[in-house]
Amino acid sequence: MTNNDVFKRIRFIENFTNAQLISIFDEVDLAVELSSIEAWQRKEDDPAFKALNDVELALFLNGLIIHKRGKKPGSKPPLETELENNDILKKLKIAYQLTTTDILKLFESMGKKVSKNELSAFLRNSDQPQYRRLQDQYLRNFMSALQKRLKA
Repeated sequence: MTNNDVFKRIRFIENFTNAQLISIFDEVDLAVELSSIEAWQRKEDDPAFKALNDVELALFLNGLIIHKRGKKPGSKPPLETELENNDILKKLKIAYQLTTTDILKLFESMGKKVSKNELSAFLRNSDQPQYRRLQDQYLRNFMSALQKRLKA
């Protein structure tokens, strides 16, 4: 999945307005113009389309966590300069306060059988030997299930 796809899906799931999206970026001290928000939501073949980079998506997801859970006291976590599907899954898990059981049920609701060990491998740090990279189809299924759950 592209960063823009993730951004658009979250916007749709939450029914965010452009103003709300800007305020989410404000939570992480990133000033974003309305024109950027609109460009990120366009189709790739649109001349006004603009790709959302990893840092911008990481900041958006961090802002979503703050929006959903509140600001955490203390220092800010280090900002990711490269974002993988595994990182997106972890951030969505935090933002929506999902347990391992919740995530397994979401995958199951989409017909994807994921074991507890497999999910644990997806959620590990990439430098650990048991780490397993989350493929696009898994993230797509997870986000579709999350959408069904939250829109129901």
